[in-house]
Amino acid sequence: MRKIETVFAAGSADPVDIRINICGRQIPLLGPAGAARELAILPAPLCPTADQTTPFKAGKELPVLLGSGLGHALAALILHLEEQCGPDFPLAVVDKELDVLELTRLREKYAERENILWIDTADAEDAIKQLSKWQIQHKGLPFCPIVNPAYLRLDRANNPDKTDRADNGYYSQLREALKASASADFWNKAAYAKFSGPPRLLLITSKYFLIGEIEAACKRQGIEYHLLRLPDKEIALTYFMEQLLTALVNFKPDFALTINHLGVDREGVLQSFLSKVKLPLASWFVDNPNLILYSYDNLVSPWTAVFTWDADNQAPLRQMGFEHVFYLPLGTDHLRFAPPQDPDALLKKHPDWRAGVSFVGNSMLHKVRARLKQINLPPILLDCYHETAAGFADSDARSVSAYLETRHPEQFRAFQAMEPLERRLGYEAMLTWEATLQYRLDCVQGTLDQHPLIVGDDGWFELFADETRPWRYHSELTYYTDLPEFYPLSDINFNCTSKQMKGAVNQRIFDVPAAGAFVLTDWREQIENLFEPGKEVICFHAPEEVPDLLKHYLRHPAERQKITQAARKRILDQHCYEHRLETVISHMRKTFG
Repeated sequence: MRKIETVFAAGSADPVDIRINICGRQIPLLGPAGAARELAILPAPLCPTADQTTPFKAGKELPVLLGSGLGHALAALILHLEEQCGPDFPLAVVDKELDVLELTRLREKYAERENILWIDTADAEDAIKQLSKWQIQHKGLPFCPIVNPAYLRLDRANNPDKTDRADNGYYSQLREALKASASADFWNKAAYAKFSGPPRLLLITSKYFLIGEIEAACKRQGIEYHLLRLPDKEIALTYFMEQLLTALVNFKPDFALTINHLGVDREGVLQSFLSKVKLPLASWFVDNPNLILYSYDNLVSPWTAVFTWDADNQAPLRQMGFEHVFYLPLGTDHLRFAPPQDPDALLKKHPDWRAGVSFVGNSMLHKVRARLKQINLPPILLDCYHETAAGFADSDARSVSAYLETRHPEQFRAFQAMEPLERRLGYEAMLTWEATLQYRLDCVQGTLDQHPLIVGDDGWFELFADETRPWRYHSELTYYTDLPEFYPLSDINFNCTSKQMKGAVNQRIFDVPAAGAFVLTDWREQIENLFEPGKEVICFHAPEEVPDLLKHYLRHPAERQKITQAARKRILDQHCYEHRLETVISHMRKTFG
């Protein structure tokens, strides 16, 4: 329980102190010493008794007042900054004690001073983000934290069972973060020459599947790299920026590489920072960038290069404002996906995986239903989403919104009217999943005469509830440990691509042949840039073609082997992650070197 009390001098309407009572513990902002106690927090030369060895350098440091108190220190600081720097000096005040601010009315007193940044968020990480953006706006000058000890006591009162460590309180956490930033001149140390020798990569890592492959490719090619690990939970910007600064000074990378913009905060702090130190960022999108980038405030930076696995995304990304956009298809780790050394032992290990025809994929049924519950569609969109999804699947439109605009203007108007933006994105994702569901169902039904093994979620039982032809089911398999051993145990690995990408190919096109197995896949426009159809890959153009193609290639194992060997040779020559890494490095050097 928190109570606040204002102390007045006899016969005066001005408060001389404010006492905060937290669970029976009383904390005065000033105490018996009065204004002198608050003025004593100021550094030299503002306070005569302060440490003279590290005086505050007006104009060369960014003062951050942690706790505004009754305003005595704030007023003295403002007066000093005006004398030294003129009226446009930068100053930040961090104070989340809204009940105290309501009594002191300090924000109102200085409301007309636009050069003073007031931060009152109760989230320390959010405060750090705001201060970091402010620092970048002011040429990256180092912070000078000025801490009101009364506010550190508030930290301890709010955390009575903990010591005053940096991670135990709001103001103490900010103090430590600002002190760490001020302890070294990172900006000058980070201003080193890039691309002056062999490439050095800063890999922003997470549990996303591609980073492990890129790291392995770096090792095999002898490329120097440093891993900058993201926390498992939502990124803690303080920790991340500290690790980034350390990597810049000690490792001196030529550029940073991330997947799907992971590690790039939505407020743009990281991109602004990288721009200041002139460290290029390569972001490889292997999922729909529109569904990822929609919530970013500061989207575009001249120091960011975007790579996309789907060539159809290049034009939309440029329309978003990205200057450097490149096509980079998926690939494979040829050491993980490799022909089994002992096929008989593999079959003995997994006898239930043996199949003439198999399909690995999600039914999308549960995904569609879950998203429908979330987005609460208007009737004009809900009543016909099955038909709309079917039309989108059959069309040449690359996005749901483009399809609605040209084919269903009334639905498009209802779609545009949905708020907030997340609902519209949710509808686009749902309709894409529904289109994929219908398409996969049509394609996989073409395999049922061969009694296939279907690997995925249990939604397939509902989709095939009325099916009389027999088929086998296996629950979902893990990408890293199971699929490299699963693919070689099927005569034909059947593949049909998500409607999220109408021109691009998916991961399976590379992984299956690399594992020494045969794949029958749907035709995609971009596949012809990667493999030679008929010799290195066999494609069907419509679900009606599937039964005859399966019959033919089940009867001709020699043809399957010849095509698989040709595909694997092409993969080893052009489509491993080493090749993708070489392409990224080449583009980054040409663009930013």
